Amino acid sequence: MQMTGAQIIIECLAEQGTDVVFGFPGGAVLPLYEALYHNQHRIKHILTAHEQGASHAADGYARSTGKVGVCISTSGPGATNMVTGIATAYMDSVPMVALTGNVTLPLLGKDSFQEVDITGITMPITKHNYIVKDVTMLAQTIRDAFRIAQEGRPGPVLIDIPKDVTVHTTDYVFQKPLPISPRTERLSEENLDMALAMIEESERPMLYVGGGVIRGKASEELGTFVDLIDAPVCTSLMGCGAISSYNERFTGMVGMHGSKVSNMCVSACDLLVVVGARFSDRVVSKASGFAQNARIIHIDVDPAEIDKNIKSFCHVIGDVKVVLSELNKRITKPHTNEKWMDQVRSYKLRYPIRFDNESQRAKTILKSLQKVLPPEFFIVTEVGQHQMWAAQFLKHVQPGHFLTSGGLGTMGYGTGAAIGAQVGNPKSRVVNVAGDGSFGMNCNELATIARYNLPVIILLMNNHTLGMVRQWQTLFFDNHYSETTLDGGVDWMVLAQAYGIQGRKIGLDDDPRQILQEALDANAPCVIECEIPMDDKAYPMVAPGASIDDMLGVGELGDY
Repeated sequence: MQMTGAQIIIECLAEQGTDVVFGFPGGAVLPLYEALYHNQHRIKHILTAHEQGASHAADGYARSTGKVGVCISTSGPGATNMVTGIATAYMDSVPMVALTGNVTLPLLGKDSFQEVDITGITMPITKHNYIVKDVTMLAQTIRDAFRIAQEGRPGPVLIDIPKDVTVHTTDYVFQKPLPISPRTERLSEENLDMALAMIEESERPMLYVGGGVIRGKASEELGTFVDLIDAPVCTSLMGCGAISSYNERFTGMVGMHGSKVSNMCVSACDLLVVVGARFSDRVVSKASGFAQNARIIHIDVDPAEIDKNIKSFCHVIGDVKVVLSELNKRITKPHTNEKWMDQVRSYKLRYPIRFDNESQRAKTILKSLQKVLPPEFFIVTEVGQHQMWAAQFLKHVQPGHFLTSGGLGTMGYGTGAAIGAQVGNPKSRVVNVAGDGSFGMNCNELATIARYNLPVIILLMNNHTLGMVRQWQTLFFDNHYSETTLDGGVDWMVLAQAYGIQGRKIGLDDDPRQILQEALDANAPCVIECEIPMDDKAYPMVAPGASIDDMLGVGELGDY
């Protein structure tokens, strides 16, 4: 059947199971938007306030549903506005397809109006990218892009489509997508046997788990594995939710803002099994002091991560779900490490996460939020102190329900991602835990929340400063608060009302639980501004260059 390129894009998106796209129109994508107009019954389009918001929304949709997120922009500034969102997805291994328009083929390379080489710009931050110059190649390119975005280690793929390609015609034939097979071609019996032998010899095993377990849908296999080898588990920021926070084996996050317990366990263990994690500098800190008493087994689907940051004694390359399943099948008798687990429990009692010299306002608010949230909820964050508090003090029970920018640390991520999560999970509640600095970057997306009446709650931790930067200035720059105090006098309640969204305030002396419950019961968009003392800090913390067991702001004794 003869179709235009724009129609073929719609058909290929439908082939891939796409039911929603996020975007912002412009001249170079007008034919595509005409096709979307005629296919509203098949594919819903969410109009965001800015292309960056569209890319973050596609990211949040993908993380929260497990599907591929799709975003659309026009050429030039529309395309470049999506670069930060694409980079965010790339750093956190999120399956996403970004469709950008471009000028017509005769105008390419001539510095035409709203022309930019978006494939050149995004080459370092995509798994792959394309510019389609022949309409006969369009359908297969889209199919390849969806496959690449999902297979192995997921990530974003960009397709740049000149405007005339969307109006040219060619034959279209429906193709059912092939299932995505787990990557196991590098999985070797020898390495599995070596890993099993090391586990057998270990007396103090420890697991460090990253976002790869969540992306690989391997949480169930992980739970079985840790029970079989009788080991405690810590996670990276991206790994929050891979194992339930209520699991007695869970010790908290590891690294710069991890728990003292996790960091001490990593230093004390004799075997560190790393699953779906990449040894980020925010986890490792001083590389020479990281897990120096342990042999390391690294399990990951991406061979490029093996020995990149930290040398492993043994590596197992392959889909983490398959690898863990294979290990579980081969462990014939559960291990018992009673002495080690007793030591871990004593660490938990001795080193709770607490504030020594600051207020506990953020903890109080987040614990109150936890008590009123319905069972199916998603927590999204911006980036900063509030992000660390959300990771530390909220209980993360389900994989894929804690959405945060870990690798790139993108301020302004949360509001767009919350939109995507809410669109993808209309029956769930979505709360974006934000700081006033981060929220200010993309608060224009309140327009999107209002337009579609999405019941997203923005929990705005307002300390009137760029809190994490101020914390560093306090600790390492002699209290020189250069350009971090946010004293512009923004009235966030008035801003919310300007968009037709309800605003509520939680003062320093208010009981947050009632206000949070009322906001949830309203089942409508809401901005809740929470006053936080300016000098509250995100503790514990590892200073730059220090070993991870040398932490600032650690109290002793009390409940973990």
